[in-house]
Amino acid sequence: MSPEALSELIFNIANTLVSEGKAGTLTADLIPPQAKFAVMRPKDRAHGDWASNAAMQLAKKAGMKPRDFAELFAAELTNADGIKSVEVAGPGFINITLDSASAAAVVDAVLEAGDTYGKNDHLGGETLNLEFVSANPTGPIHIGGTRWAAVGDSMARVLEANGAKVVREYYFNDHGEQINRFAKSLVAAAHGEETPIDGYKGAYIDEIAKRVIDEANADGVDVLSLPRVDGGADQDGNPLGEGDSEQREEFRKRAVPMMFDEIQRSMKNFRVNFDVWFHENSLYSDGEVDQAIADLRARGDIYEKDGATWFESTKHGDDKDRVIIKSDGNYAYFAADIAYYRNKRHRETNPADVAIYMLGADHHGYIGRMMAMCEAFGDKPGENMQILIGQLVNVMKDGKAVRMSKRAGNVVTIDDLTDAIGVDASRYSLARTDYNSPVDIDLNLLSSHSNENPVYYVQYAHARSCNVDRNAAAAGITYEGADVSLLDTTADGEVLAALAQWPALLREAGDLRAPHRVAHYLEDLAATYHKWYNVERVVPMELTDPEARGEQADAIRIAKAPEPARAAARLKLNDAVQTVIAEGLDLLGVTAPDKM
Repeated sequence: MSPEALSELIFNIANTLVSEGKAGTLTADLIPPQAKFAVMRPKDRAHGDWASNAAMQLAKKAGMKPRDFAELFAAELTNADGIKSVEVAGPGFINITLDSASAAAVVDAVLEAGDTYGKNDHLGGETLNLEFVSANPTGPIHIGGTRWAAVGDSMARVLEANGAKVVREYYFNDHGEQINRFAKSLVAAAHGEETPIDGYKGAYIDEIAKRVIDEANADGVDVLSLPRVDGGADQDGNPLGEGDSEQREEFRKRAVPMMFDEIQRSMKNFRVNFDVWFHENSLYSDGEVDQAIADLRARGDIYEKDGATWFESTKHGDDKDRVIIKSDGNYAYFAADIAYYRNKRHRETNPADVAIYMLGADHHGYIGRMMAMCEAFGDKPGENMQILIGQLVNVMKDGKAVRMSKRAGNVVTIDDLTDAIGVDASRYSLARTDYNSPVDIDLNLLSSHSNENPVYYVQYAHARSCNVDRNAAAAGITYEGADVSLLDTTADGEVLAALAQWPALLREAGDLRAPHRVAHYLEDLAATYHKWYNVERVVPMELTDPEARGEQADAIRIAKAPEPARAAARLKLNDAVQTVIAEGLDLLGVTAPDKM
């Protein structure tokens, strides 16, 4: 019996007590939804397999003492199939012990469902637009963007496992001053000049500048001979703005696509596949910025002052109103934000019911204006728009911060990290920590094959379970004759309980937008499995000289072969663990090796 089944049973008992007039002043409308009846694993296993505080939740509404109300629940639970015993403890906890067959039923549930075990459709019917990374196309993806790539893609997978339709989206900031600075930096590099004060540095700038020159030469364009003075026109014949030039425009139009290609390659190599690559510039070229402003004006949220156009965001909770068209006629950056949100909500293909923005720590000040804009469009902040703020990443080696990148100057890039520790360790280590907290990445630890390395520890549990399968096959052990009720040892029970908690954990990870909970669960499951492996046998082991092996743990594990029905049941338990670990690792975008 799973925790969810127990929760449903307790919910039904509460309603039964009300209908039979045994629940004092409690009425059916005061009983919370089933999901609110938490069933927990007791810290002290002597208190049973599972515990509930339902009686304490409802006692005040019933006008009864919690312990007295708990006794009523206990009486009903004792008569339920699959429950061995029930005890009321402390101020009114209900401690439940399952019979072994009921506890072990999770094994067959896992094996029958396979990699869909725990997956559900409770977020079905919603389209979630999940925008993440969205780094400027002015350089390689740095470590902060790499964290969002790992967290964002893992979050998308978890949300999909809960039934949501997820649109993974990358927003290219290819309009504005950062692109101008990028182009200026390339021109300076091409002429062997110092990087402009506000420009971009790093060997990659020299690389891109050389590629632009080579590409232009192949097209018959001597880019270095183009005018460097201000003025001229872009490739569409439009006048270039102040501080621009034909040469800079040529570098811009050729270099930005090169960076797009590099970013897309990095994401693909990191196992992140976006559904939409959205270009900021299209919001201006397609007239969507003007349309969004017109919509807000029609709603009474736009006014003119000091020659500028303002969004009256204070009407919707912001701390001050925001300029969207400056007095010189140029758009403020926030104008594109307004148009982009409107686009997400009303596009023809996959309009977003929920727009989730994953932003860096330096964007915390954006939340107020973004939520105000959401409300101004008639939507619900926190529902239709959700903003997640990620914290910083520190990369460490030999106890010191790693700062220098050969290509990108004073930063660590996605390629630097994966070259050092691989994609699996990179993704896992960045996704396993709550994005609300800073994270330290220890390159030495994450490249080691030790139990201190969390990704190795989990992957090794999967590989170990595959090795058990190989040994079982060699010994002729199959599922035939398996009796899961024989999974009755303490170690068996711990693994069974861990497996039973996966569906609730997966649902919680989706609702809380918390993929790191999947990693923590996997580490707990792996720890429980490793302990089980060290004390229980599926296949008997022959060891003629334990001391020669030098492995005390292996010597301890030697035991006489279990009876066939128990061996077959343990093989099924082993494979159930293997199934859930593989499923969990896949949700994090990490491989599940069968050998290590």
